[in-house]
Amino acid sequence: MNLWRRISRLSLRQIFKLSVLFASKPLLIVPTLRATKQSMKLCYSLFGGEHHISNRANAFRHALWNLLICRKTMIITQNDLKSVNWTQKFTDLYEKVTQNDILDEMMDLHNNEVGRIAFLQKNHLNHDEIIDYLLKMTQNALKIEEIHDLSKLKNRLVYIKD
Repeated sequence: MNLWRRISRLSLRQIFKLSVLFASKPLLIVPTLRATKQSMKLCYSLFGGEHHISNRANAFRHALWNLLICRKTMIITQNDLKSVNWTQKFTDLYEKVTQNDILDEMMDLHNNEVGRIAFLQKNHLNHDEIIDYLLKMTQNALKIEEIHDLSKLKNRLVYIKD
C-alpha cells in the first residue's frame, strides 16, 4: 500500500501522534521517509505486490524497512543505539496506529525488531550484502499461527500466510 494512502486513512488522533513523534526529532523525518520509500521500491522490484500480504515477502519488507531507517538516521544521529531507538519508536507507533488485527500487528512488530537487530549485527555489510542476508533470512522464515509462537523465535523472521 502506498505510504501516503495509508496516512490518509489515519484518524486525526493518529496523525497527531505521528506528528508529535516527528516534531520531537525533525531532522529524522527525511531519512525515515527516504528509507520507507526505498524499502517499498525494493520490495516491489523483488516481490511485486506480494509484500502486502502477511507472507515471507512482508516479513522481508518489515525487516528491511527497520534496517534502512536505522542506517539512514545514523547519518544524523551518529549513534547506532539512537538510530535503533528512533526506529523502534517510529515503527512501533506506526504499527499501533494502522490497526491491523493482533496477530498481524505482532508479526510486524517482531519482524521490525529482527531488522533492527540485523542493523546492529550486520551494519558493516554493504547494501547488496544486507539484501542477500535478509533474503536468506526470508527463505528460513517460520510460519506462525499464534502470538505465543513469537516468544521462541527472537532472531527469525516470521509470517502468517503462504
